[in-house]
Amino acid sequence: MNSEAVSALIAKSPSLKAAKPKLEAMEPGAYVVHRSWGFGQIKSYDEAAQRLIIDFKGKAGHAMDPAFCISTMEVLPAAHLLVRKETDGARITELIADNPVQLVVEALHAYPNNAATAIELELTLAQVIGEEKFKKWWAAAKKALAKDPRVAVPEKKTECFVLRETPVSAEDEILEQFNGTRSARRRIALAEELMDALGRKDIKTDLSAVLKGVADAVKDSNQLDSAERLYGAAVRDDLARAVGQEPAFEPSQATIIANVRDLPAMAEKIPVQFQSRFLDLIQETHPIEARDVLFSLLKTSQGKFTTECINFLVEHGHADELAATLKRWQTEQNLRAPVLLWIVKNRHSKKFAKLLNDLITPRLLSAIFFAIDYEALQASSARRIPLADILSEDTDLISDLLSTADPETARDLANTLMLNQGFEELTKKSLLARFIKIFPKIQSLVAADAESKEEQLLVSKGSYERKREEYEQIVSKKIPENSKAIAAAREHGDLKENSEYKMAKQDQQVLMAQKTLLERDLGRARVTDFKDASTEQVSAGTIVEVRNEATGNTTTYTILGAWDGDPEKHIISYKTALGAALLGRKQGDRVRVKLGGNDEDFSILKIVRYADTVGA
Repeated sequence: MNSEAVSALIAKSPSLKAAKPKLEAMEPGAYVVHRSWGFGQIKSYDEAAQRLIIDFKGKAGHAMDPAFCISTMEVLPAAHLLVRKETDGARITELIADNPVQLVVEALHAYPNNAATAIELELTLAQVIGEEKFKKWWAAAKKALAKDPRVAVPEKKTECFVLRETPVSAEDEILEQFNGTRSARRRIALAEELMDALGRKDIKTDLSAVLKGVADAVKDSNQLDSAERLYGAAVRDDLARAVGQEPAFEPSQATIIANVRDLPAMAEKIPVQFQSRFLDLIQETHPIEARDVLFSLLKTSQGKFTTECINFLVEHGHADELAATLKRWQTEQNLRAPVLLWIVKNRHSKKFAKLLNDLITPRLLSAIFFAIDYEALQASSARRIPLADILSEDTDLISDLLSTADPETARDLANTLMLNQGFEELTKKSLLARFIKIFPKIQSLVAADAESKEEQLLVSKGSYERKREEYEQIVSKKIPENSKAIAAAREHGDLKENSEYKMAKQDQQVLMAQKTLLERDLGRARVTDFKDASTEQVSAGTIVEVRNEATGNTTTYTILGAWDGDPEKHIISYKTALGAALLGRKQGDRVRVKLGGNDEDFSILKIVRYADTVGA
């Protein structure tokens, strides 16, 4: 916009005077970013309408009020990466591919004080590089940036990437951070970063102060748990060796893991990159007990540590014992989800063929369903269950596990799937289709399930709420308590002689059956206030006066929903024998009903709407 156009706007709206520099920057050819419309270019200014004409991606020639744009649109400098992508695309493409650090350096040049928050910078770079490629590109770029002396890399996204006036080496920056923190955890992490920056070999920098700081942190800090202390001791000893000293510190790594009872808790928290060394350390520190300790750790292992434990046992000559142990755990239903996940992922591996061949059976599928159900019941939120995911994603897994199954076993497993808490209904149907492909007769399960859902149940609001409370009690209290009881009983040893385990499993079957029935009934329920009932014929929501033809006695029955019933008040469900016999009958009709083994005749004397009596 030229000065005359800006002056005209200010004359019309004096409050715009403070924004004069920004208005003057809104000239044809300038590139902009709008809060709603994104990246664009100003093409012209319509003085008559006092409107900017801007080409946005997907919306060319968009007219906008300059006064409105002051707070919603930013005019970009020529050095901004988004602008340069348009004006110097070849150079930007070259930097993206070959020199990501230089791209970030040039991006920072466009910001005031050569600094931008991590959030600002990432938003810009994501637009320049493309959302699909950005995540992987940025992960590699940040590693390179951490070693570049020109850029200060922030620890948090709310802090700034800064282009330094004087380059600082990565080692000096880490040393500065190390000296500036009192946190034991941070000092251990920085010491490890420093060794990586210096290359670990032929270190000439004087690191005696760093070594002392890490040693003091490991020895004296009360901030560290046992896993952090062990890892800190390993970093300390590596640092000592790197500077030419023989580690002779207390506590030593062996001292920290001296009590085998502490090892399972440590294993859950040690960093992934330390897991292999952790197992080696156990072998060295507990040579006699090592095998039993490792099997114990495998049983409760998670994630990559499961793989590390199995590889370690195989490489140290325990493959046969491992195969026998896995088979025994399967029989005892003691195979936990992470081990099961490792088994199914490696079932086609030649390396582990001898170890796993005997495990790939229908029994393993039963164990998988149990583990998925258990994890779903323990979860406090709708988190992902990796074992359930792989069962859905690996289209060959069910057929592999059912290859030796007979039809009856397959049907039982299909029933178990339908009762499982770890799958959504659509996923269950998809998995069930894989069963049906191998055993077509299982289709009857689907048909029976669909048939049971077709018939709706008319229910009163009160009875629905009671049924819903019963369901919530089973799901949120009884089933989790039962799962804990099963888990506790499993720890007592041999399941064949474990009466507590058998009783808990029987309770589980009852609870799961109750839960399934309640889910089915609640899904079929239609809550009604019975106001649709009429006096023309008996229906749910009517009060009926009948006379027993044999005795001459008259009784008034209130016929309500499927789950209503109070014999003392003569409230009956329309699903009872008497209620069902009376449905559709009119005043004056005679009805024969079989009650208590005897046929009894009733005459309908009067029909009244229940809704008309409520509150009367």
